[in-house]
Amino acid sequence: MSDHATTAPSGDLCIRTLAMPADTNANGDIFGGWLLSQMDVGGGVFASKVAKSRTVTVAIEAMNFRKAVYVGDLVSVYANLVRVGRTSLTVHLEAWALRRGEQYPFLVTDGNFTYVSIDEHGRPQAVRATDTTIAT
Repeated sequence: MSDHATTAPSGDLCIRTLAMPADTNANGDIFGGWLLSQMDVGGGVFASKVAKSRTVTVAIEAMNFRKAVYVGDLVSVYANLVRVGRTSLTVHLEAWALRRGEQYPFLVTDGNFTYVSIDEHGRPQAVRATDTTIAT
């Protein structure tokens, strides 16, 4: 087994996007807030699929910014279900970047995001049963 196989993305691919010049901070690197928002969008897609309803973000915890993202990097966000409560679910999200000219992606950011299932009036509702596996 090669080295990259032990550090490859796992979980559901939720979003893939290209880091663009408009997304940079004053130092020319991709702004951390942009990366966090991409993770939240991807996590929201995953949470809505699991909950079978509209969801809203209520908490972000344990964010780890591991490596810088640069203009031109292809950023992919992967989700794993951590916990399902009565009205909420916690999702572990990982952002991986693939740099131009490189063969394997690398982990740039990860963290746990909590979403609440809401009804058509914006009130919390019970998460519906799901067949999505919970990460161990």
